[in-house]
This record gives sequence, structure tokens and C-alpha cells, in this order.
Amino acid sequence: MQLINQLDFVDKEILRLLKSDSRQSYVEIAKVLKVSNSLIHQRIAKMKESGLMKNATVTLDEKRLGYNACSFTGIVLKEAHYAKQVVDELQKIPEVVECDFVSGKYAVFVKVFAADNEHMREVLYEKIHQIEGVSGTDTFISFGAQFSRSVPII
Repeated sequence: MQLINQLDFVDKEILRLLKSDSRQSYVEIAKVLKVSNSLIHQRIAKMKESGLMKNATVTLDEKRLGYNACSFTGIVLKEAHYAKQVVDELQKIPEVVECDFVSGKYAVFVKVFAADNEHMREVLYEKIHQIEGVSGTDTFISFGAQFSRSVPII
């Protein structure tokens, strides 16, 4: 579903403003765009209903929470039919914050946060490797994200 064709200038400006600060009130957005508060409510409700706006979140600083190690781990499956079962089990591991199906050598790629290298080893060997269907992993240690952003609004 390509919703972008249904977005007008006001919708795109609302999204740009919310991307810069998702805590802005509808009243503030309406003032910036010089439109009514109710129009902002209607447009945001429409974008939420369409699934374009998934949720509003708070971005946490992992290091300030004590997570000093981050890795990207490629997971090799024993057989393709294990994919859903493995993903369901990965979702139960709180240190796994992102999980994607990928092409190539790995079937699944995950992003993992841990307190330190020992904690990372526990997550990898005592949790991920114990999942039925996991054949092996390759882990790439992150030295820190240089930037992270949403896709541009076109």
C-alpha cells in the first residue's frame, strides 16, 4: 500500500514536525501550520488509522541504562521451516531489540544489547544458541551508532 500519494502538504508538514519532536502538542502544530487544531486532530487520526503512524515512542539511551555492549548477529538456521519458531523464541529475549529476515548466508539478523561482554556471551550462547532450529551465529560488535533516523518524507 503506497499511502504517500494520498498525503498532501499539510500531512507531510505534520509528519516533519512530529519527526523533529514527537512531544509537540496538536495546538503547537496547528499554530506553526496556521490551521485549526481540529484539522490537526483529524489528519493525525487519519494517518494513525491508515497505519502510516505506528506509534509515538521515547528513545532511550542504552548506555545510560547500563547496556554498554551492542552487536548485530546473523543467525543460520538448521532448516528454513524453523524460521517462525526461531523468531518467536527470539522475541522472548529482552536483550534482542530488533529482528529481521534477510537474504544471504543468514536467515535472520538481530540487534542485541547487553551490559558487557560477559552478558553478551550469555545472551548469545545460553539463549540464542539454545533455540531449536539455530545452527550457528556470526556476531559483529558495534562500536556505537553514528546516526539513526526515519526515512525521509517525500
